[in-house]
Amino acid sequence: MKISDLAGPQTNALGAAAAIDATGIASDSRKVKPGDLFVALSGTKADGSAFIADAVSRGAAAVVVAEGVKVETSAPVIAVAEPRRFLALAAAHFYGRQPETMVAVTGTAGKTSVASFTRQIWEHAGHAAAMIGTTGVVAPGRNDYGSLTTPDPVSLHALLAELADAGVTHAAMEASSHGLDQSRLDGVKLSAAAFTNLGRDHMDYHPTVEHYMASKMRLFDTLLEKGAPAVIYADDEWSGVAIDAARKAGLDVRTVGRKGDYLTLKRVEHFRHKQTAEIHVGGEIFEVHIPLAGDFQVANALVAAGLAMSTGVPAAIAMAALEKLIGASGRLELVGHAKNGALAYVDYAHKPDALENVLTSVRPFTTGRVIVVFGCGGDRDKGKRPIMGEIATRLADVVIVTDDNPRSEVPAVIRSEIMAAAKGATEIGDRAEAIRGAVGMLQSGDTLIVAGKGHEEGQTVGTVTLPFSDHAELRKALEELDR
Repeated sequence: MKISDLAGPQTNALGAAAAIDATGIASDSRKVKPGDLFVALSGTKADGSAFIADAVSRGAAAVVVAEGVKVETSAPVIAVAEPRRFLALAAAHFYGRQPETMVAVTGTAGKTSVASFTRQIWEHAGHAAAMIGTTGVVAPGRNDYGSLTTPDPVSLHALLAELADAGVTHAAMEASSHGLDQSRLDGVKLSAAAFTNLGRDHMDYHPTVEHYMASKMRLFDTLLEKGAPAVIYADDEWSGVAIDAARKAGLDVRTVGRKGDYLTLKRVEHFRHKQTAEIHVGGEIFEVHIPLAGDFQVANALVAAGLAMSTGVPAAIAMAALEKLIGASGRLELVGHAKNGALAYVDYAHKPDALENVLTSVRPFTTGRVIVVFGCGGDRDKGKRPIMGEIATRLADVVIVTDDNPRSEVPAVIRSEIMAAAKGATEIGDRAEAIRGAVGMLQSGDTLIVAGKGHEEGQTVGTVTLPFSDHAELRKALEELDR
């Protein structure tokens, strides 16, 4: 494809590069193949312009840089105002195909569950559907484990083309604040989008919570076309800000929740493994038995139903699909129980609001104690550590502080910053030992939550990711207990 076609209307200053046929696109010089267009991005750890020589040595046909960047190279150079946006739109042009109906969901918590539930509702309605997110890619005949909430634009558009070629017509994806701020979704043609909630997270990346929210709102004010449906959970502290942003962008605002006007939640009854919800849709009333625990899962189900209905699924079919939902991996996932009936869950909660939600959600059906095992990741927002320590000791009866993914930090220092606000908590650094210790405490009526890593299958210590699964360690500990 000629570079002039890849660039589209983004720049008129192509010069000699316009007529070059690009055989691919790359933003990582190590992935450049002969004939590729290399886009040099400025990141938090490195400036892509420093790798131009490497890209050209590998056969880059031309190079894209930010305006004002001085480059000495034999390859044609294209200067653009926004290299990240250029990359996303060029990738969309290069691959050219995506599922006909695309939706995206943003928010601090619930993105994975909403994307998963939306896919399941579409599938129930007879559509070939996929989800793309933190847990990977799920599509007909495909279940690929992954680790990135929002993939880079080249990988994303290559994937969307694959899905479209495989017959997928509907796809739901997560939209992280990083991905939105870095224009990774620019070029995706969205039919609808959603907002779940906002809590403290990624304060190592965003200078303020307002910047964090504004990054998420790019989904509404930049990526959705005017008049498209914006499904917004109505009961969050930041719901009003999201509603205002969507209305200002000229979107069709559809709120869901107890304060929702599109899907109104009137009543919820909690049970150990399910919840019964009364949901009003227009003039209809549905009593829905959702086979998942936790108030937050009802919220996620409502947002997913709103997205599915906004993309053509009849209300009755969407409500029926909610009764068959399977929870996303590591999201308040029941892993097993002890012989005395105590329940043991794994949950991905690694931020304050998520930890508070999960601990609050299990309390209604816990007749004994709530026990939690958790830690905090290294090289991430340090401010949330004492906040999570306070939440854990306030809402759980027994708290064990352990290691999460310490990365380059000293694990004991991370734990000490949590313990500073976790009065009465027990500190056990070895995560497997902490899980065994918690399982050994289980009595009849207790509920155990192992929080923080969810679906992850490794623990990052230094620069090495070691094999580790909360699911596997929890199952092993339960088996040992019941021998």
